[in-house]
This record gives sequence, C-alpha cells and structure tokens, in this order.
Amino acid sequence: MAIPVDGSAAGPSTSGFTALLDAIRARHFAQLADILDTSELEIAASGASKPQDWPYAVHVLAHVVNHDLNSARFVWKRTPVSVKESSPELVAAWKIVQNMWTHDHAGVYKALKGFDWTELVQPITGAIGDNYSTSMLRLLSTAYSTVSVADASGFLGLSENETVTFLTQQHGWVLDPASQMLTVRPMSTVSNKKTDSSQLQNLTEYVFHLEH
Repeated sequence: MAIPVDGSAAGPSTSGFTALLDAIRARHFAQLADILDTSELEIAASGASKPQDWPYAVHVLAHVVNHDLNSARFVWKRTPVSVKESSPELVAAWKIVQNMWTHDHAGVYKALKGFDWTELVQPITGAIGDNYSTSMLRLLSTAYSTVSVADASGFLGLSENETVTFLTQQHGWVLDPASQMLTVRPMSTVSNKKTDSSQLQNLTEYVFHLEH
C-alpha cells in the first residue's frame, strides 16, 4: 500500500494510490473522494479488509473538500475504533467535520489551524480553508448590508485588524470607525457564483443566533 495513515510514502504503489498522490500533487481535489471510495469498494468486493495504512484522514477530508459532509461522516462511522484512537490526524480531520456540521465557523478555522498536518494532507486542508473563507465571504455579501467587524472576523477566521484590511482594501467595503461597522460591497455578479440555498439557510440560522 502506498500511503500510510501518517502520510509518508512506503513501498510500491497500486494504481489507485498512484492516482491519489497524483491528484493531490496536481491539486485536483475533486477526484480524491472518488478514487478512495472506488478503492474501498474494490477491497470490500474482494473480501479483504482495508490495510492498516489506509489514509483515513485523507478519505474524510476528500469529502469535506467536495462539500459533502454526510459522506465524510459515514467514512468516520465505518472507521475502526482502534484507528480513531491511534490517529491524531484523523481525529483532527473529524473535528473539522463536526464544526462545519454545527456551523461553528470559529471552530472550523481553529480546527484547520490548530493541527500540524502532514505533508500529504496540508494541500487538502489548505484548500478547505480557502474554500470555506471564500464561501463565508460570499454569504456575508449576500445576507448583510452592514456587519460588525467582530462578526465579520468570526466568519472569515481573521483577526479584527486583518478583517478590516482584507475587506476594505481588497473588496471595497467601508468601515465606520466610530461604530466599528462595515458597509458591505456586494461581490461582482460576473465572479459571484450562485449561492446554494442550504448555505443561505445556514447563514440565516447563524445570523439569528448572533442577533438573539
């Protein structure tokens, strides 16, 4: 098996895991879940058990980077308890899923930044963080006309100073220094992707929580 849980390379790779490594190196993260799910099904069909070096953390995160938390949860559920107890990186990956599931935005960023990810996993968690902050920015731009610096900071996983600099200098938002409120500048309709209705619902629930 090519990719142990700890992320190091060991021994000759099968075609499936060669494809996995190639996809990670090329940053083709959309392919990861399919590669691992297919390999898992092939192993099950053969009557064999998954090898001890199965990349469980990568498998969980492969679904997260594809915005499929349900599948990530199912990977966790079918992971042996002994593996969960012996793989800190897998547990750290699961923490990301838990925080996303409960819409704990600050917790998502903390989980992403609070673990020393292996070289194999770093590109995936980096992409997850980038995708998540971009999604939060899009949702803020859709749901708010004004927002406090503190709330925007929580959504974006930045310090308040970093948030002000990022939003005013890169996105044209306007800060009222007295109230510490930001006036939102909607994202360009050319670059703005259609916002998923479930994301809007999640944001609505979070805004309600902030305001009540």
